[in-house]
Amino acid sequence: MADRLGTTMSRRSGGWIIAVFVGIVIAALMGVIHLPYVIIQPGPVVNTLGNGSGGKPLITVEGKATYPTTGSLDFTTVSVLGGPNNRVNVWEWITGHLDQTNSVEPEDLLFPKGVTSTQVDQQNAAEMADSQQEAIAVALRGLGQTVPEVVIVKELAKDSPAGGVLRAGDILVSIDGTAVTTPDGVRAAVRAHKPGDKAVFTVNRDGKKLVLSVTTADSEGHTVVGVFLQTSFDFPIKVTINAGDVGGPSAGMMFSLAVYDKLTPGALTGGAAIAGTGTINSVGAVGGIGGIQQKLVGAKRGGAIWFLAPAANCKEVVGHVPDGLRVIKVSTFTQARDAVEAIAAKKTASLPTCT
Repeated sequence: MADRLGTTMSRRSGGWIIAVFVGIVIAALMGVIHLPYVIIQPGPVVNTLGNGSGGKPLITVEGKATYPTTGSLDFTTVSVLGGPNNRVNVWEWITGHLDQTNSVEPEDLLFPKGVTSTQVDQQNAAEMADSQQEAIAVALRGLGQTVPEVVIVKELAKDSPAGGVLRAGDILVSIDGTAVTTPDGVRAAVRAHKPGDKAVFTVNRDGKKLVLSVTTADSEGHTVVGVFLQTSFDFPIKVTINAGDVGGPSAGMMFSLAVYDKLTPGALTGGAAIAGTGTINSVGAVGGIGGIQQKLVGAKRGGAIWFLAPAANCKEVVGHVPDGLRVIKVSTFTQARDAVEAIAAKKTASLPTCT
């Protein structure tokens, strides 16, 4: 009986040892096997009315008086775990799914195939720089100031139909005799043609006005000339935005509100804690962004009571608003500014929300 019991216990002990060993091996493999996914997490918030990187004011103005203000106009961010240079392991993929404030997405959603992490960072930095310029223009125009705007050829696409005709640095004046002052205006003028038609571009190049004929082409059903554009503004005052290493265009709306607040007497927020997100273009339209659900969580964690959300993101907002956070949907800078003023005045009953 003792021998049998001893034999049984030895077998059980051996089984446990094997199970533990297998578990250790599996755990080790899960730590070294990497997957082509990214985990999008709530990121920190930054008060556009406060200090940026290095402890310096996030927004500084030269050439015009500024006014003290209170409250917060936070821009929200997301943190991204993973990417081609640092892929997530199986453990991170599992825990990412278990945390409902995260979003686990295929890697190529943020890092298209053939594009490196460095290139993505560079693109995000360029989008941030452009969004700041457009935000400043919108805020100054909201104050009644004139801000001239021009569209510049940033670069030509590979095998561009405009190759040998247009050049990087050309300032676009008109197309087919109609003045163009925004990238959307340029695209609309080009798309008024059928592929293969000639479009007449008037440009300023090195101080000279040139009239050039460009043969259009087709790209995925759209008429194009194969150029990448950027907008340049002639600002009446110097406004600098110090956002640190945050990239992308999604803070544009909050930057525009902060610049407007700095240049107007009194606190636009009335001291309220307001966060938000949304792109802004030079005519003041607020556009949708990615990671809205994580930004809502980040705003709540950062102490916000109110959140300005692009109307384009409303479907993703519904059902994902943290307790204690009130969401207002906006489509333009004017709507966003009016909403902040209503919050300050405690007249919020009629403010639109996402439904």
